[in-house]
Amino acid sequence: MGGMNDGPTTGETPLPGGHVSTVVRVGEKVLRTPGRRAAFVRKVLKHFDQCGWNAAPIHLGFDADGREVLTFIDGHVPWTAHHISGVTSDLSLCRVAELVREFHDLTAGTRLAGKEEVVCHNDLSPKNTVYHDAGAGPVPVAFIDWDLAAPGRRIHDVAHVCWQYAGLGPAADPEEAARQVQLISDAYGLAEPENLVDTILWWQDRCWRGIEAAADDEPAMARLRDAGVPAEIRAAHKWVRRHRQVLEAALL
Repeated sequence: MGGMNDGPTTGETPLPGGHVSTVVRVGEKVLRTPGRRAAFVRKVLKHFDQCGWNAAPIHLGFDADGREVLTFIDGHVPWTAHHISGVTSDLSLCRVAELVREFHDLTAGTRLAGKEEVVCHNDLSPKNTVYHDAGAGPVPVAFIDWDLAAPGRRIHDVAHVCWQYAGLGPAADPEEAARQVQLISDAYGLAEPENLVDTILWWQDRCWRGIEAAADDEPAMARLRDAGVPAEIRAAHKWVRRHRQVLEAALL
C-alpha cells in the first residue's frame, strides 16, 4: 500500500485516494476495511511475497477493529491529474508494462488464476501506482489497491493500462496516444495486439455501466456517479471509437 509520505508517523493519517475506500497510515503500516474479495486478494499478496516480488504490499494480518494491515510502500502516488506530471514518460510507461508482465507471469498456471490465463489487477492506473524518482523522472515501483484482483486474461490488464496511463480520452492527442499504446503493448510483449482497442472499449463500456447499475445500492458507486465519473468514461469511450483507426494502425 502506498501514498503521499507526509504528516506524522504516529497515529492514523488518512491517505489521499478515490471515492471507494478510506485508507489510513500508521507508521510503516496501512489500515483499511476489507473489500468483498479480501480473502482472494490476501492469497494473491501472499503469493507475491512468497515469490519475492516486492512490487505489491505485504498483507500482515488484521487490527483489533478488523481492518486489514498492510505494509506501506513509500513513494509518490499521483492520485489526481494535478499530480500526474512526469509519470507518462516512455521510460515510465515501459516499466509499468514490465511490472504487469511480471505479476502476470507469477500467477500464470497457478490455482489463483484457475482456468484463466493469469490473475489481473483490474484497476491499474497512475493513482494505484507508487513511483520513485532517482533523477531521470518518476518510475513505477509498485502497484497498490488490489481490491478488484481476479482471474482473467492478460489483455484485460494491458488494455486498462493503455486507457489509464496513456490517458485515452478527449484531452489526448490521437497520434501520441497511439504511439504510447504501441509502446505499452510492445514493452509487455502482448501476443494479441490486434484485439487491444476492442478490449479498451470493452473496459470503458463495462466501467460506466457498472457504476451506474450499482450506484443505487452501493455508497461508493453512488459517490463515483455523483462525481460525474460515468460521464467522463462515456466521453473517453466515444473518443476511442472516433480514433480507433489511428490506434489500431499503430498496433498493426
